[in-house]
Amino acid sequence: MDRAKHLYRRLDQLFGELPPRRTQAKMVEAFLEQAFAKLGEDLHLSAGLLYVERRDGFTLARAVGDAFDSVAEVLDPSQDPLAEIIEHRVYIFGDNAGAAGTPRQLGLLPQAPAAGLVVGQRPQRYCLLFVLVNGWEMEELDFALNTIRAALDARLVDARVRGSFREAEEIQRSLLAEEPPVYPGYEVACRSVAAEEVGGDFYDFHDLGEDILGIAIGDASGHGLPAALVVRDVVTGLRMGIEKDLKIVHVFAKLNRVIHRSRLSSRFVSVFYGELEADGNLVYVNAGHPPPILFFRDPKPGRARDQELSVGGTVVGPLPEVRFRRGFARIRTGEVLVMCTDGILERPDPSGEFFGTERLRQVVLDNRGASAQEILDRLYETVTAHGADRPWDDDATVVVVRRLEEPGPGEG
Repeated sequence: MDRAKHLYRRLDQLFGELPPRRTQAKMVEAFLEQAFAKLGEDLHLSAGLLYVERRDGFTLARAVGDAFDSVAEVLDPSQDPLAEIIEHRVYIFGDNAGAAGTPRQLGLLPQAPAAGLVVGQRPQRYCLLFVLVNGWEMEELDFALNTIRAALDARLVDARVRGSFREAEEIQRSLLAEEPPVYPGYEVACRSVAAEEVGGDFYDFHDLGEDILGIAIGDASGHGLPAALVVRDVVTGLRMGIEKDLKIVHVFAKLNRVIHRSRLSSRFVSVFYGELEADGNLVYVNAGHPPPILFFRDPKPGRARDQELSVGGTVVGPLPEVRFRRGFARIRTGEVLVMCTDGILERPDPSGEFFGTERLRQVVLDNRGASAQEILDRLYETVTAHGADRPWDDDATVVVVRRLEEPGPGEG
């Protein structure tokens, strides 16, 4: 998760530095130049090439990095290497151990390790080719290129639909529950504040029958319509896939494949989903989301005062195949589960210091006997004050679940 967030922050900064009101082609060209300058050393790139889709093939539009003795002016989309890249959207051609594929005659890079990605939609697609130098690692490069591909695709979509905030607002309103669910034996409180007209955060609840409540919270990187669209896909996928006898790890694996294939994917999505039984048992999957914290009622001396729910896997979207694991917890009477997004934890004060998990812990501990709604209200008040009452820089979402003092079914 930290690796993904770090890379996305650098990409967000890079996009923010690009001049506005550029055509898609000029924007991708500027992105290649800036990405090569700022990420080339870390990713072990020696050169980069941009090919733009035309009627007769993909035509070379820009070259950066080391000089070439010869450069193919046009690439045929039906032949390697472009055919491999188009099929997989990201493809690495390598000649060292562990690399996918075999050395290829690239037309311009004989026997050189290289990698490529394709973004955009027909008839406006763009192919970025990169030459690799010693030191690159397969897993790291694959993750980075898939991340770049998703981020750049999302930016292209955003450019095409800029100004469509009304549609995005309607999508978001249709997804967020107007009121928290009534679940006997528990209190549930929830709130989401968008940094812009439309945010990428969400929460959702699933009535699974037989005294089981499904709870989801997530954060799609970015804002605007692309983020709203991927949130819609995630929420819809969970609603359709989560059934009483269907394993949630399989649902997440399938959801990851769907989001990865989506051209409207807004970078990545972190998701926490748990199924809470009336007796307090909680089965969950944490896909790269800030770990929810379960606050124990009466921690014994020398024992932990809370439990972070972190078991699961990586964020949804960047990689085509990801495995997830189930985590288990138990909410006893008087205990509180707090779920939130990065907008809460990473809200800075005027000096730039984040609010952080320790301050969140303190707010909950100071209000241990309060209701779920009171804990949520106090948390927002404290986080807002930490940021000196300035506007939110990121979407901020919180879900609080408190088990009532009265014993629930199955617990005496």
